[in-house]
Formats: sequence, C-alpha cells, structure tokens
Amino acid sequence: MAESTTTQQSFAGWDKPDLDLSNADWQPGTQGAGDVQIAFVEGFIAMRNAGKPGSPSLIFSPAEWRAFVVNARDGEFDLT
Repeated sequence: MAESTTTQQSFAGWDKPDLDLSNADWQPGTQGAGDVQIAFVEGFIAMRNAGKPGSPSLIFSPAEWRAFVVNARDGEFDLT
C-alpha cells in the first residue's frame, strides 16, 4: 500500500511546511500498540491515525512535540 502525502490548507499563522510523507518511516507511537504512528521528516514530527493512514497528519515542530509529550506524561490529556 502506498503511503499518502500530506496536503495542508493555508491557515493564518501556519508556520509548517508542506511535507512529503510518501516515504516516511512510520513507527508505532507506543511499543507497538495503539492507533497512533509517528514519523520524523525534515526536522518535524508527523503523527497520524494508523487506522486511517490516508487522513491528514498532524505536524509538530520539535518544541511543540516536546511540550505535547511532557504534558501527555503529566496526564493533561487523560479523559478519566
């Protein structure tokens, strides 16, 4: 199955490049389990839904990724 590329709309304040994710090395987000995959591409971190690889990917700068990971570890996104 061919990997999808990302197409991003132009948003005010959007400072991310249009990344070609067709050759991205997608890795499971957590020890092989879960529905999230990440890839490191051109100095950015892309995250996608593994169950819907053709859907748009979220693109993070390294600083945004670090903030996301730190806050996730602290339980900021827990819904329970």
